[in-house]
Amino acid sequence: MNKAKRYEIFRRLREDNPHPTTELNYSTPFELLVAVTLSAQATDVGVNKATDKLFPVANTPEAIYALGVEGLSEYIKTIGLYNSKARNVIETCRILIEQHNSQVPDNREALEALPGVGRKTANVVLNTAFGQPTMAVDTHIFRVSNRTGIAPGKTVLAVEKQLLKHVPKEFLVDAHHWLILHGRYVCKARSPQCGSCRIEDLCDYKHKTCD
Repeated sequence: MNKAKRYEIFRRLREDNPHPTTELNYSTPFELLVAVTLSAQATDVGVNKATDKLFPVANTPEAIYALGVEGLSEYIKTIGLYNSKARNVIETCRILIEQHNSQVPDNREALEALPGVGRKTANVVLNTAFGQPTMAVDTHIFRVSNRTGIAPGKTVLAVEKQLLKHVPKEFLVDAHHWLILHGRYVCKARSPQCGSCRIEDLCDYKHKTCD
């Protein structure tokens, strides 16, 4: 795929959705960090149902830490792997209180040192909370990047590096959200909706569907 095609793809995605953001509900960097940590192998809808009950009661490191693992588990027990996630979140709260003045750090190294926070989670927080041009490559972005030809790669990290290299700079901050939403609602895994896709004519996918 050439530079002009990539530019037009992101121009159209921006035209349709000028201010994309995560579908997780949050109002502070800390709430976002908790929500993203809970979202591993879970849906945003499922996480929102839990945090909509949790955050009005506890939405600071001190308040959630005070709940303890058992108390937090009661709020998030509808989410997969909730026991281990509760332990991770409580330990994260302790570290934030003791080492970061209860603030979410805005650098990758400190974020990835938190329990349950890997590269993808760190990228989401850096991008969404702090406006940094990172690429949190999930299954949707991995699929869309390879299927369309925007940024092919055999691994998540390879796709991330290709996106950072090839996405035009003016689109970098929002590109991660556009690609996730496109993969979630249009370029679906089993039934891509090519016939109603805004970028079908620019896409390199060889097995396009008609709908």
